[in-house]
Amino acid sequence: MHPVFQGLLTILIGVCGCVGYFYFSNLFLDKVLFPASGPNAGRNINRANIVRPWLFLFPALAALGLYLAYPVFETLRLSFTERLPNNQSRFVGLANYQQMMSEPKFWEALKNNMLWLLVVPAMSTAFGLLAAQLSDRVRWGNIAKSIIFMPMAISFVGAAVIWKLVYDTRPIEQEQIGVLNALYLYFGGTEPNTWLTIPFWNNFFLMAVLIWIQTGFAMVIISAALRGIPEETIEAAIVDGANPFQIFFKIKVPQIMGTIVVVWTTITIVVLKVFDIVFAMTNGQWETQVLANYMYDKMFRGIDWGVGSASAMVIMLLVTPILVWNVYNARKEMR
Repeated sequence: MHPVFQGLLTILIGVCGCVGYFYFSNLFLDKVLFPASGPNAGRNINRANIVRPWLFLFPALAALGLYLAYPVFETLRLSFTERLPNNQSRFVGLANYQQMMSEPKFWEALKNNMLWLLVVPAMSTAFGLLAAQLSDRVRWGNIAKSIIFMPMAISFVGAAVIWKLVYDTRPIEQEQIGVLNALYLYFGGTEPNTWLTIPFWNNFFLMAVLIWIQTGFAMVIISAALRGIPEETIEAAIVDGANPFQIFFKIKVPQIMGTIVVVWTTITIVVLKVFDIVFAMTNGQWETQVLANYMYDKMFRGIDWGVGSASAMVIMLLVTPILVWNVYNARKEMR
């Protein structure tokens, strides 16, 4: 079957399946399980109304259980086992975690993840806040916002390929197609640099890609929060003689601090799971390893499911507290 027709057929089956599920499940609930007739009609209606929300939630809960809960528990189980020939395995306790912690590459990955955590959320949020504030002050601000948000539409791998060209290096006798080397030589550099192979600094060149992508996300969320600030507070500050910097830092920022924190923590979760950019640009070489790429190397290249699963559990343990705290704060703001 042609891929186009196959895609259309899949959509048709999916949509019809969803409609059919909700229609027939409600029909079964109201006509068979709790019929709204007879002496117990009132009680049956109340029971049906209690069960009905779970009918709507069941597909989502089933999908979450299959694609989220089950993988977590299976990964936890694999982290305590060692793979044997013929698809057999045996329980080894904490041996995989001990082996993981004895490897320098794991500590390199953990150190680099912490460095990403310090830089990327802070820079992305700061640039997003700056872009949101400045774009609201110019006539063509909506166009500027569209351009800044555009990288969000690009996949991480696509962005990595774009930026790899920015960092591209050619021999000195050839014309440089990499923007960074072209600028470096134009302003007096002696020879082009292979930027992605410079230890420590190459991590910042990789971070620039994620900052470029996430700034648009931060800008959109913060811009909406800025628009929600009551005009009365700003007008009162102007009447009291506050200058633009004082209005921004002492009036606006404190009122949207909750939104800034949510944006910060959301980007933090993305950073802890970063994989695509590192994999596509350096593959963890030259001291750029991160936890997700380390997990991939162990699980799919080294076929060491035990250590790979152990590193996956480390990532989950790092992400979970931030995720829970983010959800808690979001719910608190909704009350």
